[in-house]
Amino acid sequence: MISASRTPPHNVLFMPTASTLDTRALAVSLEDVARTFPAATRGGIPRRVLRDVSLEIAPGEIVALIGASGSGKSTLLRQVSGLDHPDSGSVLIGGTPLVGVDQRCAVAFQEPRLLPWRTIAHNVELGLPHGTPRAEGKARVAELLELVQLSDAAELRPRQISGGMAQRASLARALARGPGVLLLDEPFGALDALTRLTMQDLLLDIHAAEAATILFVTHDVEEALYLADRVVLLGVEQGYKPDSGAVIRSVITVPGKRPRDRSDASLAHLRVQLLEGLGVSTHHPPHTF
Repeated sequence: MISASRTPPHNVLFMPTASTLDTRALAVSLEDVARTFPAATRGGIPRRVLRDVSLEIAPGEIVALIGASGSGKSTLLRQVSGLDHPDSGSVLIGGTPLVGVDQRCAVAFQEPRLLPWRTIAHNVELGLPHGTPRAEGKARVAELLELVQLSDAAELRPRQISGGMAQRASLARALARGPGVLLLDEPFGALDALTRLTMQDLLLDIHAAEAATILFVTHDVEEALYLADRVVLLGVEQGYKPDSGAVIRSVITVPGKRPRDRSDASLAHLRVQLLEGLGVSTHHPPHTF
């Protein structure tokens, strides 16, 4: 179990340093959010995924959502994006209630989902706000391609680039509208280990250049600790039935400024705590022969 001494109250705002703040970065507020999906078959039982989820995320903060498979991480992300709606509770972006798909938010998924018949530049262009003047849009796309190190690939098609490059293009497309909130659903989950580490550093560079509030889902504890200001653990409370719906079981604040030292001993300690919170034992009995 994660130590309660490292768990701040869920409704207390994290205060990022001045360097992380930007006028575009927006606060996210969730209050008593619950979500139940209808039964898949006639006569079936509705599936309760989330209940009583309350969380305050400050402008410019990076927050990671972790939890076992089926713990509602992606479902919670969809509530913030407006791609789905809670049965009860409220979601506020920048202090105003979320109504439908909010144009102040942008989403990048595990799969890049690039249009294969369009160039990388034209795929990024799809993220621009409707009505953006042509010259302004072209300059913005060029700026973002440079930011994600894809300027030389601007005229290539998705089939001509690597998976890591495709994910960078997906991030550039999400950033094209200048979102106040960037939502990432396991954005690096399909990448090889080395590319994943490179993408993590790139995301921090992007955050420094295009400051936004970032909420991301990951199954990788090391990734959460390296990138996030806080890590939110979702799961069913002990003693409750599996179908009772996930809650926020713990929130920890990650010490140190980004970019962090991956070998930092304090991160190793938190890694053990998070793994235990996920039900993964880090202590194994010695082998007997």
